[in-house]
Amino acid sequence: MERELALELVRVTEAAALAAAPWMGKGDKIAADQAAVDAMRATFDTVNMEGTVVIGEGEKDEAPMLYTGEELGAGEDIKLDIAVDPVEGTRLVAKGLPNSLAVVGAAERGHLLNAPDMYMKKIAVGPEAKGVIDLEASPTENLEAVAEAKGKDVSDLTVIILERPRHKEIVEEVREAGARIKFILDGDVAGGIATALEYSGVDMLIGIGGAPEGVLTATALKCLGGDMQAQLHSRNDSETEKALQMGIEDIEQIFSIDDLVKGDDAIFSVTGITDGEMLNGVRYHGEQAETHSIVMRSKTRTVRHIKAKHRIEYKPSYFKKEVLATKES
Repeated sequence: MERELALELVRVTEAAALAAAPWMGKGDKIAADQAAVDAMRATFDTVNMEGTVVIGEGEKDEAPMLYTGEELGAGEDIKLDIAVDPVEGTRLVAKGLPNSLAVVGAAERGHLLNAPDMYMKKIAVGPEAKGVIDLEASPTENLEAVAEAKGKDVSDLTVIILERPRHKEIVEEVREAGARIKFILDGDVAGGIATALEYSGVDMLIGIGGAPEGVLTATALKCLGGDMQAQLHSRNDSETEKALQMGIEDIEQIFSIDDLVKGDDAIFSVTGITDGEMLNGVRYHGEQAETHSIVMRSKTRTVRHIKAKHRIEYKPSYFKKEVLATKES
């Protein structure tokens, strides 16, 4: 892939974040998501690539834009798989809570797992613990392996877990093992990325979340040198059949990070919508807005933090406050 593509994808996540941010705290997660989808889709059409959405907003009959299988871009020479989440954490935006993100992952055509919209068991760690995790092992065994790899006691480890009733037994075992827990309300992409950021204080993510989010997390961790294992978690025969139709040959397969994201050249871009530990959210100063993004590439392991200032008056109409006011009225 061309190195310039990384900066092009930052423009895409910036656009989604700028469009969604005015809806922060207004209680309308659907409006926030639609604004981000519109902006992201329009910006993709200016990027010199031929992209196919493999992780998107749903199937064609469920999502008018950024649906799975949709073609994106303004070029033909660079053929890519694209994974998107215009608003990772729609409820977080609607409630004005931290860690909502606009996210895009990209890899060469055929290199991202086309994951169905269902649940996925996941375990993720940063570079220091690469190669020591095992999804089939118990949480205690994984904690002990990660602690040894990082030269820590288990009691020094912090585990991110999505706060859901389905994680009751995992929570109890992690506590019994002596590790600390950081709960998140929504959006486990941020939690997975945090395991590979030294300043986050997070050592491991474990639990069941969305499969599409799992592929996005794996793309980021591939760029950061982290590790991840995952397995689809089917709740009924319909979900199993859908997975098989999408090309998953074995519903019980344990996916390594290299199964989720093949090859050595992937790009991941993320822009904060609301403030969080990893990124600042969109901030407004009159007619000027400021965004904070991270863009990374697995081939070079380059990680860039980008703070940008945007003059809203020079942006397309979907960013302008008067358009949002019209929609609200």
